[in-house]
Amino acid sequence: MKSAILDNKLEDKALVLFSGGQDSAICLAWALGRFAHVETVGFAYGQIHEVEMRARQEVLELYRQFNPEWAERLGADHLVDLAGLGAISETALTRQQEIVVDADGLPTTFVPGRNLAFLVYAGALCFSREISTLVAGMCQTDFSGYPDCRQDTLDAQMRALELGLDRDLSLVTPLMHLTKGQSWTLAEQLGGRALVELINKRSHSCYRGGREAHSWGYGCGDCPACDLREKGWQDYLGGAPLPQGWHP
Repeated sequence: MKSAILDNKLEDKALVLFSGGQDSAICLAWALGRFAHVETVGFAYGQIHEVEMRARQEVLELYRQFNPEWAERLGADHLVDLAGLGAISETALTRQQEIVVDADGLPTTFVPGRNLAFLVYAGALCFSREISTLVAGMCQTDFSGYPDCRQDTLDAQMRALELGLDRDLSLVTPLMHLTKGQSWTLAEQLGGRALVELINKRSHSCYRGGREAHSWGYGCGDCPACDLREKGWQDYLGGAPLPQGWHP
């Protein structure tokens, strides 16, 4: 993974995969500090927690208000309809069913091919928008066991995209090797406690679409996404320094 800063100058353009959740909100803040022009893309794939689609618009607007430089750099937002993915996915994110770990060891919230499809469509968008860098919030430290969040999976997909598009295209994943607590520490470094509070109160990560208020944000309080977020918040409050020598 390369840094987006070269000789203290802003890189040209980036496209951020932005769901409206904690991780992608932190990645968007990271990108806005490093690129001169940042566009965002979201995906409507039939997720039952559609509240995140509203959350992403709120966060985008609040980011414009939060920092005048971010407002200047923040460009177009794109929404891609992937309803067909939800139609063929028998998962707890696209159907009303119990969230458990199945016989294969995967959580029922796993949507097969989701991140792979996201990258294909984001890559195609980069092609048309003349953007060469994707930024996304995949993480293999504190995550839900999804195989399409792993670094080797993403590397393979990006190699296929470069070949298929015949263009240079890179993926930067700032949170890949950070815990949820450390990701909050990164957010504080990017925008202070004010940014942490903005993301805490306005982003949405709950799989069930719950909007009950908690100290760590809004959610149902008992799904895996809420469990991860609560644990990460407590770790952050207890002090969660970034790894020594860390850089995305």
